[in-house]
Amino acid sequence: MRKIFVCLIIVGFLLCRGAFAEERNSLVNDQANLYYAENRIEEAFGLLLTIPEENRTPMNWLLLGNVLQDKGRLDDADFMYNQALLADSKFYKAAYNLGNLYLEQDKPNMAIQQYKIVMKLKPDFAYAYYNTGCAYLKLGKYKDAKKYFLRALGWNNNEADFHYNLAYAYKMLKNDKQAQIYLDYYNKIIQEKI
Repeated sequence: MRKIFVCLIIVGFLLCRGAFAEERNSLVNDQANLYYAENRIEEAFGLLLTIPEENRTPMNWLLLGNVLQDKGRLDDADFMYNQALLADSKFYKAAYNLGNLYLEQDKPNMAIQQYKIVMKLKPDFAYAYYNTGCAYLKLGKYKDAKKYFLRALGWNNNEADFHYNLAYAYKMLKNDKQAQIYLDYYNKIIQEKI
């Protein structure tokens, strides 16, 4: 009977310890997010590093990637975003940030691959369509860019940059009338924000 009681105490301790570790990691993550939002990236980074790798959530990996990208450590950011996706292959935010990283590195084809993953995981995420359009602009594929800018506008018609880049795509396609229409929308949105 005593052995069973001791075993129950040990199991209870281990369960509490596991719950405590999860709670601690959650608090650390919340504090790191707060620091990051306040642009205190060094403090956010330091806190996140206190979470053991095996206990990091996809969000922890994502935030580490964001901090490293902000610090210009792009290869390390790439690693962190991929770790987030390994932890959760449906974590669209990591795929999106990886796409943004590739776009920043002038790797538009790789960016497009990531944005297409995002569109499958979260079809209503307008910025995935918009950034796909931007990647196609970099490739000089204006017809494809136009298609994705229009899709972005289908999800969010109030984003000025969506209209501006669509106007540019139309301009490059020699459709000045459509370009002017979207440039007028852009100007209207900008005026409303002033």
